[in-house]
Amino acid sequence: MTPRTHGPAVVKSLVRAALGLLVSLSAVLLLWVALLKLFNISPFVGKGPLDVFNFLFTVPASAGNRQSVLQNLGQTLIDAFLGFAAGMTGAVVIAAVFVLFRGVENALMPIAMLLRSVPLVALAPIIILIFGRQEPAVAAIGGIVVLFPALVTIVFGLRSASPAMLEVIDVYGGSRWTALVKVALPSSLPAFFTAVKVSIPGAVTGALLAEWLATGQGVGYAIISAVSRARNNEVWALVVVITLVSIILYTVVALLEDAMLRRSGQAASTSA
Repeated sequence: MTPRTHGPAVVKSLVRAALGLLVSLSAVLLLWVALLKLFNISPFVGKGPLDVFNFLFTVPASAGNRQSVLQNLGQTLIDAFLGFAAGMTGAVVIAAVFVLFRGVENALMPIAMLLRSVPLVALAPIIILIFGRQEPAVAAIGGIVVLFPALVTIVFGLRSASPAMLEVIDVYGGSRWTALVKVALPSSLPAFFTAVKVSIPGAVTGALLAEWLATGQGVGYAIISAVSRARNNEVWALVVVITLVSIILYTVVALLEDAMLRRSGQAASTSA
């Protein structure tokens, strides 16, 4: 892509991302209101967008409400990052090992899928027993949620490398490692970003679970605490804020993906 076309392409990507974000938020709001009306949820339990807005901005205690929500959100974002980093790092390393050594994949993939089928709530006591109730447990719980979907996607991406390019590496005496670094990794960039986008909500979910089951901090624990005290406005505000942040993070990654794929020349094939 020439410098002359790079600027308009960036603007087009930003506009497309902004429109996508607007459509997503509009769909969530419409679905939110429609479900409350459809199931005739009691106003005491089911809070609408206006109730959440008032809780955060107009009632006398709104400043304290915002501070509490933002403080819990900050902790959850840290926890989500720990789980995301652990899960994605593990997924990339294991995927590379699987591609380099097919026998290892045949031996370990069934075990990995078996572990994936075990409910995380059942694994949580063992994780807490091993790692305690602090950051290592958060990274382990969040990493498990992120790892398996990312692993399958990245392995598929690494195996999508051009056979002709792999043959060239082999003809010139290159090793499997060389083929992985020079061919498979660059060609797997779209799959990697797909794994990242899938992992963002997974990391947030893992953080909420870890906070509920282990740390007693962040949005996950705050929601459980607010439910037990019938503070339904707070429950809905926490859910809305964490959902909004997840959508924004997904959009940011989509923008980064578009920029990286354009630089690598793969944007045309992924947008087709």
